[in-house]
Amino acid sequence: MKKLYLLGAIAGMVIFFAMNAFAADWNFYGSARISTFVTNTDNKNGLVDTTNYEQNLQSNARIGAKVKVNDTLAGRFEYDASDGNANLRHLYGEWNFGSGKLLVGQTNTPVDMALSKQVYGGDKILNPYGHVDGKRQPMLRLSFGNFKIAAIQPKTTTWVTPGTTTEVKIPKIEASYRLKFDNAFLDFQGGYQNYEIKNTTTSAAKDVVSYVIAVGGQIKFGAAYLGADVWLGQNTGPYDLSCAVDDNPAVSGSDFIDNDSLGYAIVGGFKLNDTVSFEAGYGYTQAELDQSIYEKDKLNTYYLQSTITLAEGIFFVPEIGVIDNKKDKNGTEKPELRYAGIKWQINF
Repeated sequence: MKKLYLLGAIAGMVIFFAMNAFAADWNFYGSARISTFVTNTDNKNGLVDTTNYEQNLQSNARIGAKVKVNDTLAGRFEYDASDGNANLRHLYGEWNFGSGKLLVGQTNTPVDMALSKQVYGGDKILNPYGHVDGKRQPMLRLSFGNFKIAAIQPKTTTWVTPGTTTEVKIPKIEASYRLKFDNAFLDFQGGYQNYEIKNTTTSAAKDVVSYVIAVGGQIKFGAAYLGADVWLGQNTGPYDLSCAVDDNPAVSGSDFIDNDSLGYAIVGGFKLNDTVSFEAGYGYTQAELDQSIYEKDKLNTYYLQSTITLAEGIFFVPEIGVIDNKKDKNGTEKPELRYAGIKWQINF
């Protein structure tokens, strides 16, 4: 008899959730993306140059769904193909309570300046090369019109010396505001994180204070557009900002050395017709430890591309570009990468 009750309860739960699932509006989608590029790496310092053909299922090929339960409740999930395995990109629910919205889950943080369409490296869109990007993180987020503020899962890193532990007392905090015009917008973004590194034997503690401040925007001129952003930060490595240079602080004996970083980018393009469009972009980023023995670790990149649309949701993007890694913090020259190829994409 108990088994019958249990089976009945399970069946009831399945029917209940199935009815609620069918009552919601599920909009499934997917995007298949393959990159085919030839790269030439100038390794500097007397090392042999290398040339390679690369063909990959992009890590940001994806499948997901946007869900609308009713006028006040919605959600989304999305997985990508990172390293050939399913990886969670978005998973959240959002409640519209009238004067604002509450989001619970994982998605892009308020610090996110996605202005570029650069495709090399799995659609890098200049994120580690000059655009500012706080990545997708678990959070609690409130939105009031064009203003967003979020309490985000804090990050700590393992670059510290052995025999230490970390102590986190507050979440990472980020906020953004978009100022809109008829043919343009301007974004203001910022974030802050603070945690302690403690010595496990002496209990001596050091604060790791990280922050980032950014401003950027885009303006359209008919079929053409121009966008740019600039940001600066401190200790953005432990903050987990998307950055292609070494932006971690350092510990030297009893001294804690902060790392100051900045980046900027500019992109421009135009749509020739419904089939062909063009874009060019440039990005620069640097990081420097606050000690005179270290040099700036810096990088710049530039690219030129064209998007060619064959049919709705079907297009390919030829792109050429250079990623010049310059020198590291010790003054050692880093490789320069030149690439040319095509990204192929079908959205469904």
